Amino acid sequence: MTHPQSDFVHSNAPEPHRDRTKEILRKHPEIRQLIGPNSQTFWYGFGIVSLQLALAVLVAQAPWWVVFAVAYCIGAFANHALFVIVHECAHRLVFREKFPNFLTGVMSNLPLFFPSAVSFQKYHLKHHAFQGVYELDADIPSVWEARLIGHSALGKAVWLLFYPFFQLTRPWRLREIAVVDRWTVANAVIQIGFDVAVLLLLGPKAFTYFALSLFFSIGLHPLGARWIQRHYTTSDGDQETFSYYGPLNRIAFNVGYHNEHHDFPSVAWNRLPQIRAIAPEYYHSLYSHYSWTKLLFRFLFDRDLSLFSRVVRTERNRVRLDDEVKPDVELVRAGN
Repeated sequence: MTHPQSDFVHSNAPEPHRDRTKEILRKHPEIRQLIGPNSQTFWYGFGIVSLQLALAVLVAQAPWWVVFAVAYCIGAFANHALFVIVHECAHRLVFREKFPNFLTGVMSNLPLFFPSAVSFQKYHLKHHAFQGVYELDADIPSVWEARLIGHSALGKAVWLLFYPFFQLTRPWRLREIAVVDRWTVANAVIQIGFDVAVLLLLGPKAFTYFALSLFFSIGLHPLGARWIQRHYTTSDGDQETFSYYGPLNRIAFNVGYHNEHHDFPSVAWNRLPQIRAIAPEYYHSLYSHYSWTKLLFRFLFDRDLSLFSRVVRTERNRVRLDDEVKPDVELVRAGN
């Protein structure tokens, strides 16, 4: 009989991606040609924001069950895709300069209900630089959070359902990150203005549609398994980053290619599959997922999986890069 975890998995090893990046670059230097942004992503974002606005107008006069159904079946997928575009902006993978990426991120944030584009950038870049360092990585659940949720299916379902609220509590435990600055204030003012305009001009059903689309896109929905897929230890061994190669990548901007993204965070979404194709020997041997729905049910009902199923490290463990590859690895991993 197994005993569920009551603590994170502690590791003294450095985060795995920097070493793998060095090895892949030595063996496959042509991957450098994949580095860079994809400005077409802006137009995808513009189109999805327009779709969400159109759907909000359509459901504004519909019965409440239609609002819920459209949010779950369409709005969740649209908002999930917008989250990925916000993620691309965080790495400056839409445009090369910071301000156009800021504008694209804020635009993509509009249907996402909460102002999160700027804050996500700050915390996400720290996640890449210090993966698993509890005081710096907001992707790691808080200890109190993991203890509160426990191992039951009900607890984990509640956690997924209210995942946005749990995320809001994590930045306060982090060091070296300013929670509020002028960029976050600008993001908040624009987002609150948009939300108020939707409520006043389109009414409570349109307003609720955006809120539901947010919660379904990252909560108790097959798409919510994406947050489990990335770094929860769902296999034996010391692997701590996992990719998803299922069909939903086609409407989620290849966000499932998570090992590839962590190895090469300055490669835009449309070129991530090429990394795996060029260097299959580094990825085919890793455990990966092919169904978010299957993973969702496994997470809920497997008592051995919980919020403690994460690898943490106490040291920053920055790997010293030798002179031969340091410039290339810094460029590849800079995300700008």
